[in-house]
Amino acid sequence: MSARGGQRALAHALLERHGETVAARSGIRLANTPQPLYQLLVLAGLLSAPIRASVAVAAARALFDAGLRTPRRMAAATWQQRVDALGEGGYRRYDERTATQLGDGATLLLDTCGGDLRRMREAAGGEATALRRELQKVPGLGPTGSHIFLREVQGVWPEFAPYLDAKAVQGAERLGLPGDPRRLARLVGADRTAAFASGLVRAALDRSVAEDVREAAGA
Repeated sequence: MSARGGQRALAHALLERHGETVAARSGIRLANTPQPLYQLLVLAGLLSAPIRASVAVAAARALFDAGLRTPRRMAAATWQQRVDALGEGGYRRYDERTATQLGDGATLLLDTCGGDLRRMREAAGGEATALRRELQKVPGLGPTGSHIFLREVQGVWPEFAPYLDAKAVQGAERLGLPGDPRRLARLVGADRTAAFASGLVRAALDRSVAEDVREAAGA
């Protein structure tokens, strides 16, 4: 097998075994419409805290199950309702601070873009740096959260693709794949780059993921 063929085999094994996006894990059917985009933003904020990804995903599901799926509903909820939903998802260590941030963030979005993140997209003009700067104005959504949001949203906002940040590139290098985002994206195709990015991040965070992928690919 050629070097290129070996890289493709690794990339496709990663997609098959570990390529589910965190949005999908949280029950978000991502589309270029206000509600799922806001849900992704909430999830990215939850994942920004130093807490297990599985806990953040469970907390996001609990918030959405409680009906807090839009900025208007999040802002209208009481602080205690947000705390209770976070606790239901096991997000207890940071629940009080995060409940405040969720309320403040929802209010900010309503005030600045009518709760519609597509307006933020338009204002960024296709520049990932500009979008990350705007995203980080949302309470609780720091550099980590903005990277997560962009990795996931590139599937429906293609002007930001391929978005493979330093953590994704770290996973690629652990697998012996190229470190250049565009070369990486060509291994899987534009429509699968978001899922590929998720898998690469998992490989960066967990050596066993990389070992599993190399075994599956026969590398």
